[in-house]
Amino acid sequence: MTATARSRLRTALPARLVVRRLGGTLGLLVVLSVAVFALLQAAPGDPAQTLLGPRSATPEALAAVRSRYHLDSPMAVQYWYWLSDAVHLDLGTSIRTGENVAAALGDRLVLTGQLVGLGFAVALLLGLPLGVLAGLRSRRAVDRAVQSMGVVALSTPAFAGGLLLIYVFALMLGWFPAYGPGEGSGTDRLTHLVLPALALGLAVTAVLLKLTRAAVIRELDREHVTFARARGVRERDILLRYVLRGTFVPVLTGIGLVLAYLLAGTVMVEQVFALPGLGSLLVDSVTFRDVPVVQAEALLIAALVCLANLVTDLVQPLLDPRLRTAPAAKAARGAPATAAARPAGVRTEEDR
Repeated sequence: MTATARSRLRTALPARLVVRRLGGTLGLLVVLSVAVFALLQAAPGDPAQTLLGPRSATPEALAAVRSRYHLDSPMAVQYWYWLSDAVHLDLGTSIRTGENVAAALGDRLVLTGQLVGLGFAVALLLGLPLGVLAGLRSRRAVDRAVQSMGVVALSTPAFAGGLLLIYVFALMLGWFPAYGPGEGSGTDRLTHLVLPALALGLAVTAVLLKLTRAAVIRELDREHVTFARARGVRERDILLRYVLRGTFVPVLTGIGLVLAYLLAGTVMVEQVFALPGLGSLLVDSVTFRDVPVVQAEALLIAALVCLANLVTDLVQPLLDPRLRTAPAAKAARGAPATAAARPAGVRTEEDR
């Protein structure tokens, strides 16, 4: 990286801004971990009783399980035990299966990551072009048709869309498998993930569509676009050089929201298509009150969502120079005029 590039990067992303964003993200993760831990403690039922079952749940066995997993300690003590281990990347052991929590999450994270990646690609390939088309044809038949399709997609829950896709493309047409993750990580895995990715991506396509349409309409009404048309600039150049460049920041914000929704939507989609990912693991762990797994997975999902929002916040000043100079311009407008900034011959009370 050259000195000029480093200077531009420091100007766009001051160290104070980066540190403040990172501190806020870490604080939010701590608050979320405390909230999840408290909600699990308030849930009805006894994890030790659930783990042992009604037949082998003798008082001695219950006491042994509670002592092993610190279930007989106060909530604050249990949380401290978990937090002190999590800082050292030790997420504990599953109460239900006895498996290492980090290993269990790692095995399922790959499948969920592939599903989210394909769903994200579906949302981008459909939402962005359709949003641009609707913005360019605002208040016309094409715009109304695209918005109607977006409303239908947004109103359809992911699990309902998944069942419809299974019925049409798996049972009736036989084009894709109905359930399961497939074998390996090649073509068979991709074939099994097409329908789940469509069910996941179509549910959020309308969000990107609406944001892109609104951003395009707003940019078309800008003065510099009107001036470019008056100079005879071609519509294609206006679209590429002025309109689409101005939509980067609002669309990027929408992309961050879409990623958060995709991570949350995997729970239902994985249940419908019988995929052994993070979503199905979370459902099973909540059912059996497997506190270490639920706590670790909730923190992982929250960390991924916060990371997406953090990257979005930090990339925006790089894409839009106006966001870099806005604080300085605001400070300049609020500051008193200096002698150098005043016209010659104009004196204030301080000068006199």
